[in-house]
Amino acid sequence: MLIVGVSNAAKNKIIRFTQVLNFLLTLLFLTINCLVAKSSPKENSQRALAFKRTKSLDNGISFSWLEQTWNKAPLNQNAIKDSDFELLKKLGFKSIRLPIAFSYLETEQTLTAQLFRNIDKVVKQSHRYGFKLVLDLHNGNLNDTNYTAQTAKIISIWLKITQRYRYTSPDEVLFELYNEPPHMNPDVWKDAAYNIVTALRKVDKNRTYIIGASNYNSIYELSRFVRLADENIIYTFHFYEPFFFTHQGAEWIGNQVATTGVTFPYSAENFPALNPKAKGTPGEAHYQLYKKDGNERSVNDKLQIVKDWGNKYAVPILCGEYGVYNKYADLDSRCRYIKAVRAALKRLNIPGMMWDYNSSFSIFTGKPSILNLPTCMKDAIGYNPAK
Repeated sequence: MLIVGVSNAAKNKIIRFTQVLNFLLTLLFLTINCLVAKSSPKENSQRALAFKRTKSLDNGISFSWLEQTWNKAPLNQNAIKDSDFELLKKLGFKSIRLPIAFSYLETEQTLTAQLFRNIDKVVKQSHRYGFKLVLDLHNGNLNDTNYTAQTAKIISIWLKITQRYRYTSPDEVLFELYNEPPHMNPDVWKDAAYNIVTALRKVDKNRTYIIGASNYNSIYELSRFVRLADENIIYTFHFYEPFFFTHQGAEWIGNQVATTGVTFPYSAENFPALNPKAKGTPGEAHYQLYKKDGNERSVNDKLQIVKDWGNKYAVPILCGEYGVYNKYADLDSRCRYIKAVRAALKRLNIPGMMWDYNSSFSIFTGKPSILNLPTCMKDAIGYNPAK
């Protein structure tokens, strides 16, 4: 810059002013660019894709089969047939969730090749019948003390899966990275989840991952969770509220759900006495609360908690499981509950996947078939044979 006809002092002032002005203009330019980048359609395209894929999972159901660690030989039993896909299509289901106990099946049951042949079949069936498919890592051993070693193991398993299904469409096959992280430090779980996603992104840029919060995909833990930086993630939760009703008599839970004969919604007239085994357990407190919790309004209010969280971070959410243990809950109550949950999910625009197709939470009264689907359950799931 050439400055003539002024003193040196004046020249220096002009130069300093020009430098400051250039710095401020540069800062303004960078700030504007940063703001544009944060709102850029290109920047948010992955999140938009995650929302789209979440919506495609609505009206889904889980196949309880390959996650059955109590089953001595699950790979040789209860395989899903073409007729099962045909039935689910007729009933209006759109997606399948396949929980898989990889660690158990690999170490206790069979070679990896045999396990993958079973998964391959479901992948092909889902594609053939037009179902979206979620592959879910089930039955892990992660906790606060072993998370470093277990995270590495989880990554190793997913790298095998990623390599196996790298050519499947990410619109059709999604990965749920870890089912129901236990009651553990939520920061430890978030750190593990971040490390898993980061490792997998190096080999798979476009797959949508599904992640829930600790304490078994709790709605309350999710409401306290801080989303990950990755844009292509669906956040899942499991909804069995009120647990006192949905898991009544469930042997694997213990004495807290020993009280059976609980109806939905709450009815003072036929509310059962508290089972003595439940005294002194959380089940006793849940017994006292059921008058307030056992109704449609409570279902809506609790689902609103996760809806608000999803809105806060502008991320997609998915109800990955809901349903009722069918051994002790009466049929009409089960129908009313499932209808209430589905209605609330629809109202809140939250896609949902039921648990499960053909096991202890099944909506059928026997082997899955139209004939074994009760009238009230047809109504609950919105089945209309005329369509």
